[in-house]
Amino acid sequence: MKFTALQISEILDGTIEGDPESSVSEVAKIEEGKNGSISFLANPKYSEYLYSTNATIVILNRDFKLDRSIPKTLTLIRVDDAYSSFGQLLDMYNQVKNNQVGIAKSAVIAESASIGEEVYIGANVVIGENVKIGKGVKIHPQNFVGDNVEIGEGSLIYSGCQLYSETKIGKHCVIHAGVVLGADGFGFAPNEENNYKKVAQIGNVIIEDHVEIGANSCVDRATLGSTIVRKGVKLDNLIQLAHNVEIGENTVIAAQTGVAGSTKIGKNCMIGGQVGIVGHIRIADGVKIAAQSGIANSIEEENSIVQGSPAIPIGEFKRSYVMFRKLPALNSTINSLKKALDQIKTSVSE
Repeated sequence: MKFTALQISEILDGTIEGDPESSVSEVAKIEEGKNGSISFLANPKYSEYLYSTNATIVILNRDFKLDRSIPKTLTLIRVDDAYSSFGQLLDMYNQVKNNQVGIAKSAVIAESASIGEEVYIGANVVIGENVKIGKGVKIHPQNFVGDNVEIGEGSLIYSGCQLYSETKIGKHCVIHAGVVLGADGFGFAPNEENNYKKVAQIGNVIIEDHVEIGANSCVDRATLGSTIVRKGVKLDNLIQLAHNVEIGENTVIAAQTGVAGSTKIGKNCMIGGQVGIVGHIRIADGVKIAAQSGIANSIEEENSIVQGSPAIPIGEFKRSYVMFRKLPALNSTINSLKKALDQIKTSVSE
């Protein structure tokens, strides 16, 4: 699908310098631009590429000053903020690209399922009994949607996801490939023979509106009640949320983080990659946890920043790290002092 510079400038409220009828059909980095592509310049480090790019259109800030001639084939669109404007354009491009509608012949849909308008259901999708799918939902090929699942309006489910029974997904969510929602929580009880007996997991998973879950992440169903991911949460790839976990609004979590059962994380938190969080604790609103930290106890102070394993306030961690780096030198000093003491003791005894 092609867009002209005039159409793009109207969308972005921009000003054109060049040919308003220049058209593009793809996006590219400015250093990799080619005929028919659009790019942007926001970081001054890439300014040099503006004068040699083969892109057809470049979006840049209104206050950017040219210091020499640009290619004759290049049209500029000046905006207040090139980075956010290009992001807006990418979002529009993504919506157009994913605007499929229709149901594939190979899809298997239970008669009791309720399917909204303008829905896309791809090849080999299986949809169970009493499923409710809202308007404009896109379910890509090779997905399993279990009984009584609900998917809200405008949500996007990429290929290869497994949505176990009773899972509830809100409006305008994005669930990436390989995600499993509603698998059993890790609940086992040892018996007299020292074997482990499975504890039935009969709860569900609730994903509220505007949540995005990265590829191959897992959110386990609750033992009782619900595992809940609140509105606006963004989860990276390869994240594990155990049974009865609750993630507060607009919290973001980076890849390979694991949260053990029944832990409650507040809103507006930022959690780095490879963080491990034990079960049955609470983390206050606005907390920031540095990558590879281990959280063994509740964090009660809002907006605090912690690091380390076990995690401590980041100021303490940095001071401790300075001492840790000095340990070899301190050890050498101690050994030297010990030798000197031994020599003094020997000379006194003689």
